[in-house]
Amino acid sequence: MIFVGTKPIMTYVTATLTQLSNQSFVTIKARGQRITQAVDVSQMIVKRMNTVGYKIKDVRISSDSLLSQDGKTRNVSTIEIDITKE
Repeated sequence: MIFVGTKPIMTYVTATLTQLSNQSFVTIKARGQRITQAVDVSQMIVKRMNTVGYKIKDVRISSDSLLSQDGKTRNVSTIEIDITKE
């Protein structure tokens, strides 16, 4: 599983491609504002590496309840994108 955070997008693309060379599928996961970056990572792999045969197998969206610094419980959206090699 690759967790998308604050690093540059190409870092996550490289990490995902490395995992896909060893495994049959990889899950890209992100929360909150990083969801757009996770989608960008998956699209870069699928669209730019289309000759290799990477496909998006499944996409799951949900929300997690997190305790914020001020003590309140907040819901944060999450996304998980499964990428597989055909």
